[in-house]
Order: sequence, then structure tokens, then C-alpha cells
Amino acid sequence: MTRDRPDLPDKNTRDVNAVRLLPFWAGGIAGTALLLNRLFLTPQLTDSQARSDVVGTIIAAVLILIGLLWQRIQPVPPEAVELDGQPGFTIATDLPEAIQVELAWASHLLLTNTVTKSVAVWLDGRTILRRGLLSEVETVTPGTIVQRVLELKKPVYLVKLALYPGRVEFDYFPENTQGIICQPIGDRGVLILGANVPRSYTRQDEKWIAGIADKLAESVDRLLPPPEPEPQTPSESI
Repeated sequence: MTRDRPDLPDKNTRDVNAVRLLPFWAGGIAGTALLLNRLFLTPQLTDSQARSDVVGTIIAAVLILIGLLWQRIQPVPPEAVELDGQPGFTIATDLPEAIQVELAWASHLLLTNTVTKSVAVWLDGRTILRRGLLSEVETVTPGTIVQRVLELKKPVYLVKLALYPGRVEFDYFPENTQGIICQPIGDRGVLILGANVPRSYTRQDEKWIAGIADKLAESVDRLLPPPEPEPQTPSESI
């Protein structure tokens, strides 16, 4: 399912870059104005005008220097990429209707209020939801990273997916996915989110995602009994 919402990281990046250039441009304009005033408007200066020009030149130079320093000191925010996946939305139809509604609600909130572009939910040994920009792989197969989340019941945030060799286990998301969050859903599943911007989830986002996962876990435990373990066939004695 596609979204009409503009990409927030791109807008934020443009705004930050514009603010950082303000001192540079202000200093440049002020210095140019002083030079033009000196050359064309006041060919003969009084002592007070000369002192004013010196002060103005110093202020313009300081503003230009501040603008240049900001370019070096402040890191440039990461830019969004266009993910290679196709929009899709699949949900397990054999789930209770209340669970389906809650999954649809939770995934919609994540896709429209965070940088999340892809959502998958793995529960009780199967994939029960896929939404957003997806690859052609239709099932979640827990790899080392997801298994660790299931065992420790603690979230994992891969801030820049390209740096992790284990990224191959997330083949159900677009290949150029930039960041991944794996959030446990109680002790029965994992909520997996993919973003198109590295280092994009804030601490507030992480807390919010954890709250949504906890709500899903409560609903699942209340409305969906865990599957019964398959009976083991007794081994024949020799």
C-alpha cells in the first residue's frame, strides 16, 4: 500500500542545510554591501565612517567564518534513498478479526508517522503480515538476528544495514533497505521494520515502536491461543 505523505527526512535535510548556510550568506551580503558603499557612495570617509566600515567588515568576516565552521562541525543528516521494492499488503486471513484490525492499524501508524517504509510481523512460526515496500520473497525466515531477538526478548536496531553481514536474512524487504528495527512481540513473535534512511529512528521512535509491539503482544495473548505443540512420535526400541 502506497503513501501520499511526503518524505519527512528529505524535508528536514533541506531545512537544516538552509539554516546552516544563513550565517555564510548573511556575512557575504553584508561584506559586499560595505564594499559597494565604500567604492561608489562614499569616496571620502570621515573617521567615524571608517571605524564603522572596519567594524562591519569584521562582523561580516565572523559570519562567513561561522557559516564555514558549521559546514565542518555539524554532520550532514543522512539522505533518503528510493527503495527498490513494490508496494504490497498481505495479512493472514485466518486470524481473529480483532487481531487483523489491530495489525492493520499498527502497521498504518508506523508507515505514516515514522520513516518506516516496510513492515513484517512473524508470529508463532509464520508470517502474518507484510506491508509497505516489499521484495518478491513472501515469507519471513528468522535468521541469526531475529532468532537473537526471540531468545533475548530485546530489540535490535541496525542503524546502517549495509554494514551488517547478517542483512541477507532480511531478503523479504527491498535490497537497498537502509535501516532495520526488530522489536519482540512478547515471547511469540517479532515486529520487523525497514527504513529508507540510515540512522533515522530516534529514541522517541524506538519507545513508540516498543509500545505498539507491547499492545500487539497483549492482544495476541488475549485473543489468540498459542498453537499446540506437535506430538512427538515415540522412537521404536531395538
